[in-house]
Amino acid sequence: MPHDALPPDPFAGDPDDPARAIADPDDDIGPPMADEERAELLTDLSDLAVYQALLEPRGIKGVVVDCSECQEPHYHDWALLRASLEQLLNDGRMRPHEPAFDPDPGAYVSWEYCRGFADGVTATESAR
Repeated sequence: MPHDALPPDPFAGDPDDPARAIADPDDDIGPPMADEERAELLTDLSDLAVYQALLEPRGIKGVVVDCSECQEPHYHDWALLRASLEQLLNDGRMRPHEPAFDPDPGAYVSWEYCRGFADGVTATESAR
């Protein structure tokens, strides 16, 4: 499975990048990520690895997130979500990405479901 599931920027380094016309140069420089935010992202990446290890063999392809902006569910496969979190950790923001093509909603679960499933597995293993 590729480490970086995001496609490369086709205009990277291109002085004629069409996005330059709408880009605000101040957007590229944001405040540094707080230590607490960085720690939360590292925890999320660690949790994601556990969730994938537990759920992917059961046919779960990734995580669904309800978008507060468009009011639509967004389906992220494991690799894309990992790449997005790593990019946020490294760059302080995420590049836009293409949505999943014709996802099967039954193959994606919420982050809360993942957490509950992992907690259930841990509790079961601890009880043995």
